[in-house]
Amino acid sequence: MPPNDVPPVSAFLHLYDEALPHVYGYLVRRCDSAATAEDLTADTFLAAATTVQRGGEVNLPWLIGTARHKLVDHWRRTGRHRQALEELWEHAEPPVDTNDPIDTIHVRDTLARLMPQHRAALVLRYVDGLAVPEVATLLDRSVHATESLIVRAKAAFRQAAADIHHEAPHHEAIHHEEGRDD
Repeated sequence: MPPNDVPPVSAFLHLYDEALPHVYGYLVRRCDSAATAEDLTADTFLAAATTVQRGGEVNLPWLIGTARHKLVDHWRRTGRHRQALEELWEHAEPPVDTNDPIDTIHVRDTLARLMPQHRAALVLRYVDGLAVPEVATLLDRSVHATESLIVRAKAAFRQAAADIHHEAPHHEAIHHEEGRDD
């Protein structure tokens, strides 16, 4: 082996050390729990090890792409047992849009309350910035079905955000009243 060549195992371990925070960070922001993000991160690096063992090249973009696919597969698996709820949702009336601003601090909590298909559609479309046809491909749906899913997901997001707002302590009213006393 030439002196500047790094053994494949050492190169993979170096990539693992460098990429782990990025892959885990990508997943933990999109998963409903840290445990799920850890499992999907492990699955991603297992796929990477298999690819390297077969002579393929792995880099950070490859890892993030694989993590995205693992996440979509996870959402599909967890969503299958909720198919009956999904069918009921299709016939539900969307909540009234109150035009209240959504505090970005609560976005993750709000996403965690959504059904996996809704969370997947919103994250892929608005967080990852994918076009609707790309989201449709990843979710294994038609473009029209994906557009409908995104509309329902946005309505569910608004409703979940409103629910969180109503559950929150009403400390804002107290601060507002204190401001009037000044």
